[in-house]
Amino acid sequence: MLKVMLVDDEPFIAQGLLVLIDWAKEGYEIVRIASNGREALDYLADHAVDLILADIQMPVMTGLELLETVKREHISDAYFVILSGYGDFSYAQQAIRHECTDYILKPVEREELLGVLRKVAKLSADTKMDEENQKKMERAYLEKNLLTVLLGRYDESNLEYLKNHMRLSEGVRYVDIELCNPQEMQEQEDVELRQLQKRLYQACVAYLKEDEAHCILDVSRDEKIFDVGLLYCDYMAAKEGGEDLYLKAFRKNLEVALEHPVRMFVGKKVNDISAVAKSYSSVWALNSFEAFRAQKEIYYYEEEVQINSGGIVICKQRLDALIGAIEQNNKLLIRESVGQLYEEMGQMGMTGDTVKLNINYLLFQLIHLATEQDDGADQEEVLRYISESSFEEGTIRGSHAHLVRFACDYAEYLAQLRKNVSRGVLAEIEREVRENYAENLTLRELSQKYYVNSAYLGQIFRKKYGQSFKDYLNNYRIEQAAQKLIRTDDKVYQIAQDVGYKNLDYFINRFIVAKGCTPSKFRKESRK
Repeated sequence: MLKVMLVDDEPFIAQGLLVLIDWAKEGYEIVRIASNGREALDYLADHAVDLILADIQMPVMTGLELLETVKREHISDAYFVILSGYGDFSYAQQAIRHECTDYILKPVEREELLGVLRKVAKLSADTKMDEENQKKMERAYLEKNLLTVLLGRYDESNLEYLKNHMRLSEGVRYVDIELCNPQEMQEQEDVELRQLQKRLYQACVAYLKEDEAHCILDVSRDEKIFDVGLLYCDYMAAKEGGEDLYLKAFRKNLEVALEHPVRMFVGKKVNDISAVAKSYSSVWALNSFEAFRAQKEIYYYEEEVQINSGGIVICKQRLDALIGAIEQNNKLLIRESVGQLYEEMGQMGMTGDTVKLNINYLLFQLIHLATEQDDGADQEEVLRYISESSFEEGTIRGSHAHLVRFACDYAEYLAQLRKNVSRGVLAEIEREVRENYAENLTLRELSQKYYVNSAYLGQIFRKKYGQSFKDYLNNYRIEQAAQKLIRTDDKVYQIAQDVGYKNLDYFINRFIVAKGCTPSKFRKESRK
């Protein structure tokens, strides 16, 4: 409802305006009736209104004086309509000079007042739409600069923009906030999970309030991770009793708002925004190893990678035997080696950090094996794919069965890396995108269709195209949408659906990021 203030020194005229039309039906609410301009100014000092209807001749302060003062001192952005019993055009000239929206002669006719109100309602709606579009564009540009810094591909202009448009401090972390409960999420369509992800983002924005710019949607390297990124700065926890208490309260608030479990991966702390790419990378390394950890609500990088300096024991012989079995892609030997490793760790009474250290030794050795085969391999992404796929098979994280599954999958990955099975597969993936881009295509499903390890397919795809499959598909969809905007008169929401976006807001945000403007503006400018 648009809020209206009536200003008139004759009570019966104000009362007459009240009953002249159905204000609520027209989308208006009378919030104040003032008897002169001074009284109106006093109200505006503490209250916002959308429309002021003021008589031109009043004691203490006239309607024209009120209009002039409001505009000169920027007291209110409300639309202003002058009511006058005088037909002298000089009054209208003065009103127009001070940006009066309209000028109505008394006695006020019902149809004339309705016409003015509907004109104001349209102006208000158009202004709000323009402001919303402008806000979306500014938000998208800020996110683009922030993502550039997170990826470590920035220059001084990116840093300068962020420093001018965000509140920053020393002591910075990248925090990944994810939806969890995988078994339930597997039963949901991607569009449902996207909606839940958007709700997670909105809950983060609501919690951060004036720091909402620190929140960024959809920053995961994995298309199946539905997350929100947070640029945490130490000043945020200054009044909350410390970093841990702040993040715990934040996470709990999100779970209550969503009625869905949420977990956080807290990256390495760095000095300032210029080094945040290190924190961002540490989150994905931490996330890759999460499958081998007891499940937690919040994972801190420093806690998960800490090394106990006293009496550390690595079962090097058993671990090297397992690594050899993985390199040979010998499934039977892998199972035997995992069994011997767990047996030896059990006999030695290993628990907690010591077991973690042994698992980390294994993982880093496997990274080394893959980089020997292909020095361009992004192993954080590889470990992420494989650890998640092994969990989806129903095994328990960190268990004997989980390590067997992980080792067997990794052995297959190394075998395919050696064979270089990429010939022909990427051409088929390109064809799939061209023919089915509006469908819910995922890299994992395509890897199953073409009998290629999903981690390896992700690697060779990124190596050829310089971007993830998810980004490639999004960019292709946006280009198809751009063509439809130019060549057809279809509504924007219909085009969004035609190219594969079920959520209109998500489509518009993606389009702004890619093209620098809204779809409607792109169509308008292209047709000029």
